Amino acid sequence: MFLFLCKFLKQTINMKLDILVFAAHPDDAELSSGGTIIKHVQMGYKVGVVNLTRGELGTRGTPELRDEEAAKAAHIMGLSTLDNLEFRDGYFVNDEVHRLRIIEKLRNYQPNIVLCNALYDRHPDHGRGSNVVSEACYYSGLRQIQSFYNGKPQTAFRPQAVYHYIQFHSLKPDFVVDISDVIDQKMKAIKCYNSQFFDPNSKEPETVIASKEYLNAVKARDMDNGRLIGKLYAEGYNKERVLGVNDIMQLI
Repeated sequence: MFLFLCKFLKQTINMKLDILVFAAHPDDAELSSGGTIIKHVQMGYKVGVVNLTRGELGTRGTPELRDEEAAKAAHIMGLSTLDNLEFRDGYFVNDEVHRLRIIEKLRNYQPNIVLCNALYDRHPDHGRGSNVVSEACYYSGLRQIQSFYNGKPQTAFRPQAVYHYIQFHSLKPDFVVDISDVIDQKMKAIKCYNSQFFDPNSKEPETVIASKEYLNAVKARDMDNGRLIGKLYAEGYNKERVLGVNDIMQLI
């Protein structure tokens, strides 16, 4: 599976993406924006995921196993690329070094939209990941900041929008995305992370997300978001700026 992942990454270098999803840990993207990813892939958009860490501080599983699980989930979601910056889980910070690594990915993939971690959350890495990605999206547009990819200088690039998916805390969404038609595929992608979620045969310690009820709570949250717009299931997002449209009919 590791060789498959390396081949997958090699094939997708320098690919222009429509949506790039950043996640502090493998499984963050699947849990909170998996339905949005699958839906937009089905609509013909190119979507990629960049995990900031390998989740090596996780109570259950190993980084190697998380790599395999992430690759399986990527296949189910139909990602155009899956990447990992290999920051230190629990210890990465918002500084020049980390921002520049993210800027390199932004300038390489040039996404129109970036989705990233919750503005603040139960896990400190989520809010910190949200902050460093958001700031990197801004700095990526400054041409005085130099970055290189495969030894070649990159040009400045800034995504058109940055949105934050909602995670453990029940934050009020600024908008939601209807995922009713893809909820089963989302749950299938999440369950690729066998090491992290409920398994009656597992001998590893129980955690909050490995409890028997946790995945039911994820689905219930999506159901409650769907209720807000008269749909079965939806995923919620927070915005950083006022949204504008040319045609108010787009808001229906």
